[in-house]
Amino acid sequence: MKNPFALFYTFLAFFFLLLVSVSSDVIQESCEKAAKGDANIHFDFCVASLEENPNSKTATSLEDLVPISINIAISNATSISSIVSKLLENKNLENYTRSCLEDCSELYSDVGSKLQSGGEAFESKDYGTAKVDISAAMDAPDTCEDGFKEKKGLVSPLTKENNNFFQLTAIPLAFITLLQ
Repeated sequence: MKNPFALFYTFLAFFFLLLVSVSSDVIQESCEKAAKGDANIHFDFCVASLEENPNSKTATSLEDLVPISINIAISNATSISSIVSKLLENKNLENYTRSCLEDCSELYSDVGSKLQSGGEAFESKDYGTAKVDISAAMDAPDTCEDGFKEKKGLVSPLTKENNNFFQLTAIPLAFITLLQ
């Protein structure tokens, strides 16, 4: 007599592989369209940021990727806030650098709520408000960098983080635009 569970496990394995394949295709296709439509989005960065998030594995549509990409940006903003806090612990910081970092800290403390409200607007199909809220969060990295640029010779310690966050906020904006 054949094992009745063998067929079940075979089906389960096939279904899992199909699901992973579908989510990977959705990510690839969505990032390709977003990158073609928005110069701020780099295809490889888009794909990598989504594929490393476990929630993306269940995505079957572009619409599924919007809240996931918003949550990735929120998580990144929280991480940047922690980095800034650690940098501010340095007692030897020059006053101007400290001031810039404090400004960045304030900027990044506000973006989580903007992204959250953008996500809520998206969920209620208010795409215009979603884009406005996410765009407001997208201003944080540029404003943070600009503070450091105002003093000649001063280099921002957050350039990489700011660039990544900018792209992470551009992704859900591009996805929403594609859905409109």
